[in-house]
Amino acid sequence: MNKSCLPPDDLPSNQTIRVSELLFRQLEEAIKKSFFLACDNVTRMLLCSCHWYFQINSGILILIMVCHDMQSYRNIMKSVPHFAEKLKQFSNRARITVSSPIDKGMPWVLSIDNILPDGDLPIT
Repeated sequence: MNKSCLPPDDLPSNQTIRVSELLFRQLEEAIKKSFFLACDNVTRMLLCSCHWYFQINSGILILIMVCHDMQSYRNIMKSVPHFAEKLKQFSNRARITVSSPIDKGMPWVLSIDNILPDGDLPIT
């Protein structure tokens, strides 16, 4: 736990902190709904093939996708540039985290600024 050097009167109250956390959760849910509706049918199917949600951390919007099997993981990874383009409609500071099935590798964390366009991706 971080100790603040500010006097207690200058710190937010517990109620203010709880309300702020609630508002962040509501914002994340609203972004999730709007993001899904902005996607085409193929992208929606990809999203439905995994567990996904949004998180806001230090002002950065993070799309988190947890894949249940290797096939959905490969399909999601091929579509990362498309997800990045969609995310740019919602935030200029965003990241994508893609997790493979349990015990199948490390999660990928990518900033939308560091993702190559579809045509520039290396051939695997």
